[in-house]
Amino acid sequence: MQLKLDLQFFAGEKTEKATPKKRNEERKKGKVAKSQDVNTAFLLLFALILMAVFGSFMKDNMLALFQHSFTEYINWELTEKTVFQIFLEGSMELLKIVGPIMLIAVIAGVASNLMQIGFLFTTEPLKFDLKKIDPIQGAKRIFSLRALVELLKSFLKIVVIGAITFTIIWMFKDDMLMMAFKNAESALSFFGRVTLIMGISATVALLFLAIFDYAYQRYDFEKNMRMSKQDIKDEYKNTEGDPLIKSKIKEKQRQISMRRMMSEIPNADVIITNPTHYAIAVKYDENKASAPYVVGKGVDHIAFKIREIAKANNVMTVENRPLARSLYSSVEIGDVIPEEFYQAVAEVLAYVYRMEKKV
Repeated sequence: MQLKLDLQFFAGEKTEKATPKKRNEERKKGKVAKSQDVNTAFLLLFALILMAVFGSFMKDNMLALFQHSFTEYINWELTEKTVFQIFLEGSMELLKIVGPIMLIAVIAGVASNLMQIGFLFTTEPLKFDLKKIDPIQGAKRIFSLRALVELLKSFLKIVVIGAITFTIIWMFKDDMLMMAFKNAESALSFFGRVTLIMGISATVALLFLAIFDYAYQRYDFEKNMRMSKQDIKDEYKNTEGDPLIKSKIKEKQRQISMRRMMSEIPNADVIITNPTHYAIAVKYDENKASAPYVVGKGVDHIAFKIREIAKANNVMTVENRPLARSLYSSVEIGDVIPEEFYQAVAEVLAYVYRMEKKV
């Protein structure tokens, strides 16, 4: 009894890698190995590169918008029409400034996801599920090992990014103190450059951490995808079908095939036997084939049934042991007689035709 329980326990233990079928089913549900840190790092990196390349363009457009606002818009009469026009023109200018960043953010997000999981579109995660608002399941997630790992990971990111930020500020501390003696444009240019250096450095560090996070996400995903030996057996049954049902279907197919074969026996020209164990029903119809062909064959019980049906329908039976055995092993039902048996079968058919003419 104890041994049986132990075997059941090990059979239910999830130690096997997930099958392709399960992976495909989970992927359709949106369950894939993905690191959000990779998405964040790519988004920040692309956005910072864009700001480094088009920073002056964005600054010029922003200054032009402020200048136009404080020289033109401030003198306009406040009416419904002017407010709408200010809003429309201001929105268009802001779109020109932030539009490239929004576009690059979308491109970076799509690219990072394609790199990790390829193309995947599913609405399964959007479906309403009561388990998602189950307080017990929520508490389990909060106090799970994964939650602890995420907490430590977040703490590590704060420490690393904080250290990088502090280091860069410390490097430029003397220049920052001297900004009090510079004009606004020089100060703005300096702080923009320092912010860009700080952002790119922090993003590179975040990208480095994202590689480890992606490796962990893959490990955790594979661990959660594991299957027990019983799961694999059940999946095989569902895929291939229950062996009992399959055997019944095959048995049914054999019965149908047997009935079809037996229905052709009355149309045969001759039954070649050995005489008790083998029976081969042969027919020659020049409109259907260029040579005689087998319409039925069988051994033992089936051979007996073939002879019985042949006798009931006045189909001649001829004993030829070597020919019966050779035809049974060489020719399938519906196939034409091979060339090496032409002479032997022709002699049998000639004998049958002579006997039928005498009758």
